[in-house]
Formats: sequence, structure tokens, C-alpha cells
Amino acid sequence: MAEERTQQGPTGGVAPHLTIPSRGGQAAIEFYQRAFGAEVLRTMPAEDGERLMHAHLRINGGSVMMHDEFPEMNGEQDIVPKGVVLHLQVDDADEWWNRAILAGGVPVYPLADQFWGDRYGQLKDPFGHSWSIGSPIRAR
Repeated sequence: MAEERTQQGPTGGVAPHLTIPSRGGQAAIEFYQRAFGAEVLRTMPAEDGERLMHAHLRINGGSVMMHDEFPEMNGEQDIVPKGVVLHLQVDDADEWWNRAILAGGVPVYPLADQFWGDRYGQLKDPFGHSWSIGSPIRAR
């Protein structure tokens, strides 16, 4: 009989797959839960019992997958994430922003009303990943 496999990630669309440096995978899950209300759908430890091989989170209805770095597989260690900003379009940018900052996010671009009609800002999480948060400007 074939071994049954459980669903490990999203089945369609585009989902970021983050590499977390310095064996910070579990700490990243905890941060994303506090900062963004992440729901943990699945985690899978590595065979070494120390690192995170795979995690699937749901944040504001979207999937985010992540894992600890494995330098023995791709040759990179203590990576510094760059070149990508993960955007969260939310119902209340101020609420999401404040929660993320209180959880340990570091402001990069202050949350403010923008010319294109959103309240928008960018922050870095403790693992080096950039996030933007936006919502339509509310009528005052």
C-alpha cells in the first residue's frame, strides 16, 4: 500500500518560501504569530532534530512557507535576505503595524498616508525579511 502523504503547502497561487538564518525557524514562527496573527498549518523538523525543515503558515488568508537554512544543501550560511518585500494588504494598517512593531519589527519606511491612496509602511522582521503593510486611507 502506498504511504499516505499529508498536504505540506499551498496547492495553487504564489507563496513566498522564506529561508530563516541562524537556526531561527522556531523563533520566526513565534514572531509571525505575535506580529501578524499567523496560523501554523504544518511544521516538520529536520532529521538532525534541531532545525526546521518546513513550516506552512497562513497570514491574513495567504500562505507563507519557511525553513531554517541548510548550508550543506545550498552552500550559504547566515544569509541576509534582500531584494524582496512581502506585502500585507489589511483592513487596518495602523493595527497591524503597531502589533508588528510591538512584536519586534523594526520600522524602515514609516507608516503614513501615501499619494496612491493607501496608508502604508515597511518594516524588517528580526530575521532580516522586509514586510510592507497597507490599507486604504480611511475618510476622516
